[in-house]
Amino acid sequence: MSKRPVIGLTLDAEPPGGYSRLPWYALRQNYFEAVAEAGGLPIALPHEPTLARDYLALCDGILVTGGAFDVDPALYGAGTAHPTVRLKPGRTDFELAITRAALAADRPVLGICGGQQLLAVALGGTLHQHIPDAIPGALAHEQPHPRSEPGHEVLIQPGTLLARIVGVARMAVNSAHHQAVDRPGPGVVVNATAPDGVIEGIEHPSYRFVLGVQWHPEYRVDPQDFAILQAFVEAARG
Repeated sequence: MSKRPVIGLTLDAEPPGGYSRLPWYALRQNYFEAVAEAGGLPIALPHEPTLARDYLALCDGILVTGGAFDVDPALYGAGTAHPTVRLKPGRTDFELAITRAALAADRPVLGICGGQQLLAVALGGTLHQHIPDAIPGALAHEQPHPRSEPGHEVLIQPGTLLARIVGVARMAVNSAHHQAVDRPGPGVVVNATAPDGVIEGIEHPSYRFVLGVQWHPEYRVDPQDFAILQAFVEAARG
């Protein structure tokens, strides 16, 4: 059996309260379980931007996870932050540092949910700060259903890396977000859109494997979700 590629997963961070009276890290178990089942060796990455290159040296691939917070609009040249914007500066600083280091080293990157938005910004793109205000008539993208259920479908763009991975034209997804990619960065390809035109997936063909999806394939809501994780881990295997 070949050696498992090491996959670094970014953690969420929470203030004191609940689990601990001190600040603490957290991440759902199914992220780790899905990576392990896909053949990877998952490890957690604390938020130390100055150590990003040292962490990257340990990893064959980086998975930027989601979370209930937003990328600072100042990082993509936006003006005043929308009232709904919630920041976690320490987490964003680290995720940008590790993502940019991975891109520079052409190390495989998978961005999930907020991780896709972070990846979009790292690649020079911009975000809609609040979908209901930015896109009239948009679907309710802040999904009211449990994450284990689909909220809507996405259309997969033919000829993209995502299309080659999943092998289908449509997928049912459990995306839950109030922001979305607005203008993709230079060379970035949109690989999936919601019925209302909201961007649900991006990739960059100039890299070995750089893929972002707005939904959560670790829940395996759609039969093809697991193929995304398998393809990422296989790319990290080199």
